[in-house]
Formats: sequence, C-alpha cells, structure tokens
Amino acid sequence: MLFDLSKFIAEHVTGRTESFFQADITTFQAELAAGINGRSVLVIGGAGTIGASFVKAILRFYPARLYVVDTNENGLTELVRDLRSAPDVLIPADFKTYPIDFGGAVFEKILRREGPFQIVANFAAHKHVRSEKDHYSIEAMITNNVFKARHLLDLLVQNPPERFFCVSTDKAANPVNVMGASKKLMEEVIMAYAAILPISTARFANVAFSNGSLPAGFVERLLKKQPFSAPRDVERYFVSPEESGQLCLLACMLGASGDIFFPKLDPVQDVKKFSTIGTALLQGFGFQPDYCASEQEAREKAVFLNAHSTHYPVYYFDSDTSGEKSYEEFYTDKETLDMLRFSAIGVIKNTERRTLPEIAQMFDELRAIFTQDDLDKEGIVRLLNHYIPDF
Repeated sequence: MLFDLSKFIAEHVTGRTESFFQADITTFQAELAAGINGRSVLVIGGAGTIGASFVKAILRFYPARLYVVDTNENGLTELVRDLRSAPDVLIPADFKTYPIDFGGAVFEKILRREGPFQIVANFAAHKHVRSEKDHYSIEAMITNNVFKARHLLDLLVQNPPERFFCVSTDKAANPVNVMGASKKLMEEVIMAYAAILPISTARFANVAFSNGSLPAGFVERLLKKQPFSAPRDVERYFVSPEESGQLCLLACMLGASGDIFFPKLDPVQDVKKFSTIGTALLQGFGFQPDYCASEQEAREKAVFLNAHSTHYPVYYFDSDTSGEKSYEEFYTDKETLDMLRFSAIGVIKNTERRTLPEIAQMFDELRAIFTQDDLDKEGIVRLLNHYIPDF
C-alpha cells in the first residue's frame, strides 16, 4: 500500500493544501534569488527534519556551493539519497556532507580552509524536553544549544557571512523547561552578537512527523506492530516539514540582524491533538482504533495483530503537563512585533540584548557550576532562573 505522507499532513494535520508561507515566498521571490543564487552555503545540523527541509528550500534558488554538517551519519546518507531522488531538486556541483561535530577541531579546519561561506545556518540542537532527565543530560543540552553556538559565532566573527541563521523554538517564549531555557539562552547569545554579525532566528510550531516526534513514532509503531500511546488532551500548532524549511529560509535571508521570526498561526483553526492525528493515521492504513484502558492492555492486544486485523490497539490518556506548557506561544507581551511586513509571519523586533561582556560572565558561571562534584538538576535550574527571571 502506497502512503503519501505529505498528502496526509496536508489533509489531517495542517489542513493546508498550499504552504502557509507560499504567499511570502512568492512576494519575496526576487529578493531570495538575489541573495542565494551563486552563493556558498553551510548548513549545520542539516540531517534533521528542519535542517533537511531548509536545504531543499534553499536549493530552489541555485546556490553555487552547499556543505552540510551533522553528527548523524545515517541521516546525512538519507539526505543525499533524498535529494538525488527528488525530481525537482538541482544539486550544485560542489556539494559535500560531513558527519562531524560542529564544536570540534575538524569543523574549524573545514570552516577555515573551505570558507568563506556567505550563508550559514545552524540547526544543531537538543530539542526534546525528555532530554533533560538529570544534570548530565542538562549539561550536554546546554553544551550543544549554548556553548557550541557561541563558539560557532566566535569562529564566524573572524570571517563574517552575509547571512547567519540559528534555529530557536516556541518554548523559548516564557520557558517552563530546561530545553526552552537553553534555547532562550541561545537567543540571548546570538542577540549579543547581532551588533557585529548579521543574525536572525525563528520560533515555530511542532513540525509534523519530524524525526523523534510523537507522530513519527506512530509510523514506527505501525512498522513494528506496536500499540499507539498518546495524550488525548494536548493540542499543538503544526507546520509541515516543507513549511519549516521555508520559514527558516525567509528568516535567514530577509531578517534584519536580531530579528526573531514566527508563524502567524490561528490558536483555534491551526491546532491539532496528537490522538486525533494517531486515529487519522490508523484509518489511513485501514484500521479502526481499539481503545484500551491501560498501556499494558494495549501491549497485550498488539501481540495478536496480523494481516487480517481491522482494529489497532491504542492507549490515549490525560496528560501530565509537568515540564510542558499547556499551550504554545511565540512571543511575550514584553516584545515588540512587526505583523505587517509578511503575510503569514510575524517578526519580533528590537529584543533586549545583553552585552558581550555579560555573555562572557554568564558562560564563566555556567562552566563553573558544571565543575562542581555535588551538582544536581536543581542547582542548574536556580542558575538558569538567575539569567532568565521568567523561567
């Protein structure tokens, strides 16, 4: 059975047959082409869903060189296969992928010897709230989302690109978890550098069926004949993978330094429950949900799934929102907005910025706390709250 995931997302998740950002892409077509055509592009974290979608979006404007860096070697392999199999993608002659860490010495060598890159986009990040289990995982998260982001900026200051983009998240607005706080700190860092580098970023919604997401997990459960498990009361904004790449492209190429882009989604029409997506996916494969009272019951029923099954076990539950927001927001009441320039995008302007000496002090304090033998999660949270009073 052939299954068209893009069509499913359009019909059952976003409810849009045309990209949410198509009008803005069309309006700024000439400006995008002028800024990308013939340029040298470096994409960091390009094997992930958003990074790969950005790669596809920017290739439509014919850059001369494209280098993609990611620690996920398998993901890079799939990106190359996907690009080569796509009928409407023109890959530049100078196209290379590197399975390396952008915080390491080999990356520095590539940047120094293969640069300059006129467009640099960074999508490398810890993005899951579940990754903040304890002080070890939090240190790894802050190292990736904050320390390495600053190191990259220091490298780029030596040979500035025309455009630099670093992805953020809606969870950076009034963060309630460490992941959101780490991305807010990342925003603080890039805003401090915005006076000396052309930097923009974007906060956006859940990307439907992105790597590691709950909807993508539904597909994995189907392949393994395992039950679905999902909250039935959680609603989230969704954009398609294509839309995620387009939003980041527009922010990268059209944002003024320090701008934060976000989609102007409707809080009533543009939200969807995870359980609704799961049920629609089952029905798309010819199943009806078999509602179970517990995860154990769902697991037991899944054992008997076979080629003749018409019902599929699911366990939909009321969520425990600890560490998660009950709603999503892209900006706070303290931020200045431009809601007029773009049809489907709002822009946060003139965000309050720390100075580079303040950033240096913050990093010294963060590094110092990570050297403590008796460090625990609560100690890190207290320090983060010192930097982000709304956290």
